[in-house]
Amino acid sequence: MAEIGIIKDVDKGKGEIIRIEITEYKGKNFLNLRVWYTDKDGEYKPTQKGIAIPPELYDEVKEALLEAGSRF
Repeated sequence: MAEIGIIKDVDKGKGEIIRIEITEYKGKNFLNLRVWYTDKDGEYKPTQKGIAIPPELYDEVKEALLEAGSRF
């Protein structure tokens, strides 16, 4: 299993980040991409906006992202 934890925070602007991390749910690891916001105390809190990608779909999603990147 992959090591659980934050991989990278990407600044989205306006007090939001996109957090890329490995998380565990029901004993299974996921690549989690989720929007987090800054609360009134300056702490990051997760939103419902995001996706948890299971390991068996990672290669297909990675390939699609690389293809999308080549179109910009």
